[in-house]
Amino acid sequence: MAIATNTTTTFDVGTAGGNREDIEDTIHELYPEETFFSTNLAKTDASATYHEWLGDTLDAAAANINIEGNEFAASAINDPVRYANYTQIIVKSFAISGTQEVVAKAGRASEVGRQAVRQMRAAKNDLEYALCRNQAATVGGTGTGRSMAGMETWIAATTASSTAATQHVRASSLASSTTAPFASGAPGTAPTDSGASSLYALTEAGLKLALESNYAKGSNTDVIAVNATAKNYINAFTGVATRNVDVGREAQASITGAADLYVSNFGVHRVVLHRHVRSNVALCLDTDLWAIATLRGWSMEERAKTGDAEKREILCEKTLVCRNPKGNSKVTAIG
Repeated sequence: MAIATNTTTTFDVGTAGGNREDIEDTIHELYPEETFFSTNLAKTDASATYHEWLGDTLDAAAANINIEGNEFAASAINDPVRYANYTQIIVKSFAISGTQEVVAKAGRASEVGRQAVRQMRAAKNDLEYALCRNQAATVGGTGTGRSMAGMETWIAATTASSTAATQHVRASSLASSTTAPFASGAPGTAPTDSGASSLYALTEAGLKLALESNYAKGSNTDVIAVNATAKNYINAFTGVATRNVDVGREAQASITGAADLYVSNFGVHRVVLHRHVRSNVALCLDTDLWAIATLRGWSMEERAKTGDAEKREILCEKTLVCRNPKGNSKVTAIG
């Protein structure tokens, strides 16, 4: 079969010859967003870049037997502990040329409007990342930004263990991950990891040790935050709550293969799959013991024009408040 002589085809004309392009008027977005902690933690205000608060723990229970008519003697009093964290400035900036703003575009009417939404979402993602990671608190300087201590850094123990209930449980006795303990103030040393060849399976026994530590300290672990690596291990634990999904007669039954709740001797814990929690860590949290303090809330400001462009900057200044570090725990060296 052949084409008739002098037949014009799309191959001859193309877009250069005047055929219109076929492009959908939609931008199909794939954004790996995660704002669980930003959304669900309590909110408070900060009035300085070094935000402080007080934490206290009850004296350990002990025998309390006294003789009748005993003379008064005052018991020793322990002062509360003064904790702190530095506020961190989160920024996203963009500039759009005047021409780009007015030309016909696919999927959006305004490039400034689209970037305002997109960059705000990205900035909130960066805040979430800072909240749950292993960065240390730093004061910053004229050439260095301040940084808040993330959740991993706040959870420390005098001695890490793979066999005892402690705030820092290692997945194996062969692991070498460390988190420097601190008595007060802001934790200024970032945790160190075991090498890539020293990562181990998350066991149910190990997770229970971390949960037991929280229970013994008086906290209630409501959230276990994990990445996909640890989540796959938890899905196979015997403590995963049985879930039933009701379906209509005509509907096809769904298969539920992920652990949303984990039931232990120490309560019912929600297992949160979180993209920004590091893959080698499981965070066991009492979320009532965490908050986000805001020095400057989210805003988008128009910057001075220095050329033919619209300039915008989205920013906030916030920090993570660990109201009492002793009530949270973690398992490390998971792989």
